[in-house]
Order: sequence, then structure tokens, then C-alpha cells
Amino acid sequence: MRLFAAVLPPEQAVNELGHAVRELGSLPGADELRWTGPESWHLTLAFLGEVDESVLDELHARLGRAARRTDPFALRLHGGGRFDGRALWASVAGGLDELRLLAERADAAARRSGIPMEQHRRYVPHLTLARSRTPVDLRPYVAGLGPFEGSPWQVTELALIRSTLPGGGSPGERPRYDPVGRWALGAAG
Repeated sequence: MRLFAAVLPPEQAVNELGHAVRELGSLPGADELRWTGPESWHLTLAFLGEVDESVLDELHARLGRAARRTDPFALRLHGGGRFDGRALWASVAGGLDELRLLAERADAAARRSGIPMEQHRRYVPHLTLARSRTPVDLRPYVAGLGPFEGSPWQVTELALIRSTLPGGGSPGERPRYDPVGRWALGAAG
């Protein structure tokens, strides 16, 4: 199964961001972007890729330990950014050091469970909003997100998400994300 570790924003944060994203829909070319849906918004901590079920028990135990070793922390969504002309995202502020530490711990948990984590890159906290198959000028969208300031929330759990890629070939079909594990942060976890 295809898995990633993530932080899931609460409903209030999703609703606030959703309002800002709806306003971007009036920009020229917005209909040519592949927009992610609010139901799938998340902050990826570590992409694990295809994971054999034989390592799931070990992975769950190690992610649980990673969560317990990380105290809850505050985040908020604000503004936006882009990766070249192919991905538009919402930015994150607040406990970024804690978020990066949780990402490192999730990555280490996967590696120690026997999952090859060869795509290690510098962690850039973001929530993907839209993608394009071909390069697009995303600067107007980033500028449109510039004034957005979401309310702070407490990150209290680490989630392991199963990603099911679309298989029907229907236009507009999106991946489906289902939590397969959740662990409370801090000593209460």
C-alpha cells in the first residue's frame, strides 16, 4: 500500500483556507489547474511510497514512539508559494521547528522499519492546493494567497495515510486519502 505520514489540519483551518482558495477560482487559467479538494488537504511529513504489509506493525510502533516524543505545538496556514510552475501551495507558520522535528522522526521511523527512504529532500512545510501537468505562471495565485492569514491551531496528532491513486481514468478523478493510523503527540500519546 502507498503511505505517507502527515499532519491533518482541523476543520476550522480547512474552512478558512477554502474561502481563500475559492477566490482564486476567478483568476485567468484557474480552470486549467488540477485543484486538490479540502477533504484531502494535509501537511506531508514523510512520503513512504509503496509499503509491504509485513512492516506495518513495526512502522506503527515506531510512529507511535515518534509521536510520544514530540509535544503538541501550534501552527497556522498563511499565504502561499509555488514549486516552479507546477504546484501551488499554502504556507505554514508557527511551530516550524517542531513540525520539522516531527517530519524527521517520521522519516526515521520509516527507515528503521525497513522502508527505503531514498527521496530525502530538505523539508518544506506546505499544503498542496493545485497542480499543473505543464508549467503555468502561478505568481498571480501566490499573490492572491498573500493576504491570507489562518487562525492558529494545536497539532495534537501524527497520522499515517493510505493514498489510493485514481484507477478509472475519469477526468477530474483524484487520489483518495484514508487514515490507517493516528497517534497523539506528547506524553499522553
